[in-house]
Amino acid sequence: MTRQRTVPEDVQRRAGAIELLVLDVDGVLTDGRLYYGTEGGEFIAFHARDGSAIKRLMAGGVAVAAISGRASPAAKRRLGELGVAHYYGGAADKAQALADLCAATGIAALRMAHVGDDVPDLPLFERVGMAFAVPEAHPSVLAKAHWVTAAAGGRGAVQEVCDLILAARAQCGAA
Repeated sequence: MTRQRTVPEDVQRRAGAIELLVLDVDGVLTDGRLYYGTEGGEFIAFHARDGSAIKRLMAGGVAVAAISGRASPAAKRRLGELGVAHYYGGAADKAQALADLCAATGIAALRMAHVGDDVPDLPLFERVGMAFAVPEAHPSVLAKAHWVTAAAGGRGAVQEVCDLILAARAQCGAA
């Protein structure tokens, strides 16, 4: 059971304004470990509750996208199953991928949140309206985050973020 945390007013205000959640994949949707089979297969684990929370968030009017530095057929498949329309896998320049996402959706970066765990996520943290980090993130990412999840990446962190955004939007009347 997750202990209820007090969410500061500024975090609630930021979360209540979010129209699109951008997720990193490795270390956020997964625990960051990569398994490779001898025949070239890739195996990564996704948390089922993160998936159901993503669906709830989208049903609540918040779009979801993923920007990952690594292209992953497994991630593309999982995101497709969840109905996530925008997946930027193998994004060498995450800031450019975010600009492309803004252009594709018509949503300003300041109306987006990003969940990240590593240094390549920092350019997105500088552009979005809310930056989330998982607790095992790189120290520089933790220092720039507006909110650090209690749950680890691949272990319910995305569910926690989705629930926080939905609650904040309900409180401010955005939902």
